[in-house]
Parts: sequence; structure tokens; C-alpha cells
Amino acid sequence: MGKTLLENAWTVIGGQVCKAGILVDGETIQDIVLPGQQADAVRPMADSTVDLEGKWLLPGVIDDHVHFRDPGLTHKATIESESLAAAAGGVTTVFDMPNCKPQTTTLQALQDKFENAAAHSIVNHSFYLGATNSNLDQVEALDPERVCGVKLFMGSSTGNMLVDDESRIRELFRTSRIPVAAHCEDTSVIDANMERICAQYGPDPDVQYHPLIRSEEACYASTSKALDIAAGTDVRLHVLHISTKRELTLFGKGPLSGKSITCECCPAHLWFTDSDYARLGTRIKCNPAVKTASDREALRAALTDGTADVIGTDHAPHLLSEKEGGVKSAASGMPVLPYSLIAMLELTDMGVLEVPDVVRLMCNNPAVLFNVRQRGFLKKGYKADFTILSHSDRTWTATDAGAVTKCGWTPFAGQQFHWKVLSTWVNGHRVFNDGVFDTSVKGQAVLFNR
Repeated sequence: MGKTLLENAWTVIGGQVCKAGILVDGETIQDIVLPGQQADAVRPMADSTVDLEGKWLLPGVIDDHVHFRDPGLTHKATIESESLAAAAGGVTTVFDMPNCKPQTTTLQALQDKFENAAAHSIVNHSFYLGATNSNLDQVEALDPERVCGVKLFMGSSTGNMLVDDESRIRELFRTSRIPVAAHCEDTSVIDANMERICAQYGPDPDVQYHPLIRSEEACYASTSKALDIAAGTDVRLHVLHISTKRELTLFGKGPLSGKSITCECCPAHLWFTDSDYARLGTRIKCNPAVKTASDREALRAALTDGTADVIGTDHAPHLLSEKEGGVKSAASGMPVLPYSLIAMLELTDMGVLEVPDVVRLMCNNPAVLFNVRQRGFLKKGYKADFTILSHSDRTWTATDAGAVTKCGWTPFAGQQFHWKVLSTWVNGHRVFNDGVFDTSVKGQAVLFNR
């Protein structure tokens, strides 16, 4: 692969924006040219040089929460297709969820996914083992250096992955040697709300009622229960897709280091509000539901006040035909990977956060939280996972036709962006460049320091 020097790029190192260069040697970053240092000393070591004047070079995004639908639901997404969507969005590492067919609740199903990804994914990867009421033996036997986490559904879910036995949850918390990532929505509250709304508005009410069914109460009740059960255990609990202002009060503020309980925010809840249902309908139907403008503002504030720890996408492709209907019949979930990074960077133009915040929440903190080995930062000796972007006063418009994901649409269609992903490098290999993919080299299975 030779040595490549990428110089004169705007980047974020040590939490600060600066102009720097990196020397890539094979799969790794051999050297970094920091401000005040002479690139001339490094340039002779390079076989090729790329001048990135005016461009941004950021660490590759580590997305801790994707649904690639493979196996069993491959009519709408595959590991291969969604890895392309990831690369197009500047995402170099993904952690995939277990609610596919068959569900990833055994070590054999987990191994099958690793083998599939080794053959087909152009980005780095790991997979969650799904917890059930009866598979603690599988949790105990997994390899903590290879598996990102255990997924716990504490709310409405498909199949047998709803873990509703409190004693089993406590046992899981005491047993797991790796992070437990929890989906927290209270099923009894959701069911009662659904019965009430259907009695008022018919058997399949309009999607505008989705946040009244999967309500603030449903989220808060389940999240608070998870934290209560976690008390007194050594679990590394990570609560996924926080969607309400009230839930945020359950989490401590401050840097990630030292926290044993953390939370994730998602672009869906950071970008949209319940007023968008009238315009976008079921395109923004997801679980937990997109809620009020007040909730969104609180979530945005949590990105900078030390409450929110990571931004993950909950990328969940469905065909548009599966999104038809109301709150009962329309599928929940939306594909966001190709636009997740640029949507969050767009928030920097709006004054919501700064570019170092985006890097911290989407690159650095996921690496620290999951103890990812040699990824998530621009550092000497780390894997050369990064993305190059442009930022301009001129905007471009996202379209369904331009969505890379197999399902062929995006909730961001019609949105204008100032940021654009130009290329993405995975393990020193440029897998995406100006709309063209190189699939000749595959991503790697992520390793964890545990």
C-alpha cells in the first residue's frame, strides 16, 4: 500500500481544532505532523502526498448502534449494502444489533455474523449478543476481546428478546464482563397507551400519536428501572437512544472516564420533533418515538454539558412499502448512516455544538466506552480509520435517489447540507472516494482491551 502523507487538513487532535497532517503506513498512522512542526521532515518518507488544503480530516466514526438486517431480512438491507452506506457517511466501524432472523442469541449465530462480515463488509465491525430470559450461559461463554456488548431489550421487542424477569436482568448485570446496551421502554405503559389511543382514533391511528403511545412515561419508567437494578452491581450499563428531557435527569454529568452508566443520543431525536410527523409521516417513526421540541433541545444541550456520552445512529432500514400505515402497521426505524455525521456537523453551523464535540461523541467516546483497541483517535500507531470532508457556504440537497442504503430512501431527503463526505479510509485503505467504492479489501473484526 505504500506510505501516504495527507497534509494541510483541518482536524481535531486532543480536543482542539488545528491544521495538521498524517502519514499513513499500510494499515496504521505512522506519524502526525502537528502545528508548528515541519512537514518537510516527514514528506521524504512518503511515497505519495495528498494536499488537503481547505478540507477536514476527522477520525472515522464508530457507530455503536446499527441494524444491518442480515441474516433473514436481507430484502431491505445486508451487511454488504449497509457497510457501503456506512463508508459513504464517514463511518469506519459499526456494532450491529441482534434482532434479525435468526436472532443473534447464541454463540453460533454470533460466529455466523462474523464470518459474513469478514467476507462482505468494507468497514470494521463487531456484533452484540442478544440477551434472553434463558441464555445467560451464552453470555458467560462469549469472548470479551471480540464481542462489543450484550443487547438487552427491557421493552417491547420481537421474539423472545424481551427480558421481563427482573431477577434475570440483575443476574445478567452481575455476570456480564462486557457492556450491556439497553433498549428501555416499558411494555405495560405502551400497551395501555395503545389501547387508549386506538379506542379514540381507530384500529390503526395516525403516526402523530406514536409519541403518545411510546411516551415519555414509558421511557422514564424503564430507564429508571434499569438504573435501579444496576445499582449494587459492577455492570457497565449503556442506555440506548435517550429520547426525553426527563430521562436525562437520571444520568450524571461529566467526562466519560469514571462513569459506569452511560447514555446514547441518536440523530433522529436530535434532528426531528413531533411537528415533523405532519411533513414526514412514518418516515420518522422509530422506537423510541421522536418527541417534543423541548425534548430535542434538552438532548442537544446534553451533548455539551456532559450528560450524553455518545451519538449512535440506530440505523434501521425498512422498505418504504413497510413504512405504510399508522402506528400499528407501519414499521419503526429509519436509515440514517449516509447522513449521520454530516447532520451532526450541520449542528455546528447552527451553534448547537462544536466540531470537537462531534469528534468526541461519535469517534473518541465510543472507542473509550467499549475499550476499542487502536481506533477512534488520530494517534501514532492507531489504525488509519478516517474520513475527509468538505465544508462550504454553498449547500447541496440530500435525495432519496442519492441514499446509499439498500432500502433506497432517507428521512433527510430535501435537507440542505454545508458538509459533505468526500472519502473514507478504513485500515489505511480508501474504500470510498467521490461516490465510488473500492470493495477489494474488507474491514476487520474490532478487538477490545478487556
